[in-house]
Amino acid sequence: MTIQLPPLREVIARHGLSASKALGQNFLFDEQLLARIAAIPGSLEGRAVLEVGPGPGGLTRALLRAGARVTAIEMDRRCLPALAELGEAFPGRLRVVEGDAMAMDHDTLMGESYAILSNLPYNVGTALFTGWLGGEAWPPRWTSLTLMFQQEVAQRIVAQPGGSTYGRLAVLAQWRARARLAMKVHRSAFTPPPKVMSAIVHVEPAEAPPGVSAAVLERLTAAAFGQRRKMLRQSLKAMPGAVEALDRRGIDPQRRAETLSVGEFVDLARVLTG
Repeated sequence: MTIQLPPLREVIARHGLSASKALGQNFLFDEQLLARIAAIPGSLEGRAVLEVGPGPGGLTRALLRAGARVTAIEMDRRCLPALAELGEAFPGRLRVVEGDAMAMDHDTLMGESYAILSNLPYNVGTALFTGWLGGEAWPPRWTSLTLMFQQEVAQRIVAQPGGSTYGRLAVLAQWRARARLAMKVHRSAFTPPPKVMSAIVHVEPAEAPPGVSAAVLERLTAAAFGQRRKMLRQSLKAMPGAVEALDRRGIDPQRRAETLSVGEFVDLARVLTG
């Protein structure tokens, strides 16, 4: 049975909500589009889902309609009454946690395997994403990431070597996970319309290469792409052993970071990990 809910625009008007620029908010009202986003990771029936920054609950209602058990982290108190109404419409299926997602341990909060689906606030999206990808424990407790970003950021996540969009985000997203661009979203779909286009990235964990420390790879890519216009012999000289690792792996030190494949970065990190 489909639960009838008032239109999102009506909910926002009734609660006097407006998107906060300071919190990086842009609201989506198109329920068909929201349903398509909720369908990207496959069936959500009975699955635990974490949503960060639900706002008035547009994507949240799509996730609930898809059968998910949703934990939503929201720091904007203005949105809590609208989310509470949504919880009443789906008894026992929505838990709202007030607070800053950046300051929370999401694995502990969820207590089970879970999918992450979010129209991420633009101002913290990249930091949350790299946090979910990091850490030495792998595979992670999350089963997939389905995340809305500015299109430019999304393209950096799925980029291949050799182009200007290829950088640290691509390596961190691809060295032990599969990342793809799942959907582009026109700026006109949002209220208020952002200045840039958006896109949804879908990431699933893959097998981690053996003998590689995630922390070492993070430091290596930070050094290499921190001075991406310089040759590797210059950009890596501040990282102990990194230039020597180039020689050990037969990588020309005159190359620039954007020319190295994900596999080559993993090889370098394995030498430095050892």
